[in-house]
Amino acid sequence: MIAATAISGLDHVRSEIARACRDAGRDAAEVTLVAVSKTFGADAIEPVIAAGQRVFGENRVQEAKAKWPALMQKHPGLALHLIGPLQSNKAKEAVALFDAIHSVDRPSLCEALAKEIAKQGRQPLLFVEINTGAEPQKAGVLPQDADAFIAACRDKYGLTISGLMCIPPLEEAPGPHFALTTKIARRNGLKLLSMGMSADYITAIQLGATHVRVGSAIFGAREKH
Repeated sequence: MIAATAISGLDHVRSEIARACRDAGRDAAEVTLVAVSKTFGADAIEPVIAAGQRVFGENRVQEAKAKWPALMQKHPGLALHLIGPLQSNKAKEAVALFDAIHSVDRPSLCEALAKEIAKQGRQPLLFVEINTGAEPQKAGVLPQDADAFIAACRDKYGLTISGLMCIPPLEEAPGPHFALTTKIARRNGLKLLSMGMSADYITAIQLGATHVRVGSAIFGAREKH
């Protein structure tokens, strides 16, 4: 049952991405679908891999460590993205495990990532998280501080920043938040935009997203933990 739900969800999301790209005059190859598998086990993930999905997203380092090394050994060519907040003391494990980190947002983390990237010789894609709604409970750099933070990532910490990520406030229309993130990326010469989740990925694609993070629309509703 899980497998059937996930495969029909994946097919639907893929066709919606293709349609959104067509409507926006974009090439569908420009948009990477990150299938968010947090809280789901290998039994739910395997059918999605079998259906050709290669890029997955997880929120927590510990959860990803518990299930992904075996899956990656069994299925070479998968890419794993960390889309949740990252504690500085988990930077070592994150650099070792993930191909992309979407939540770079403070100097202490930059320092820890720079050290581990140099030590391990691995170079995950790095996205700076922008807190577009200035929500106090959320991680991320405030929009007015973004340019200075991106410059510090590059000049002070020697990090290669590839793009930006945002999570709009739940109760607000996402479009203005995506547009703001796109504008910040453009003026800082960043090509990648991690924007859009199950409820709003079509809007995100219209506004330039290159990575959409879709979980429940593929795997179904998560159990509350």
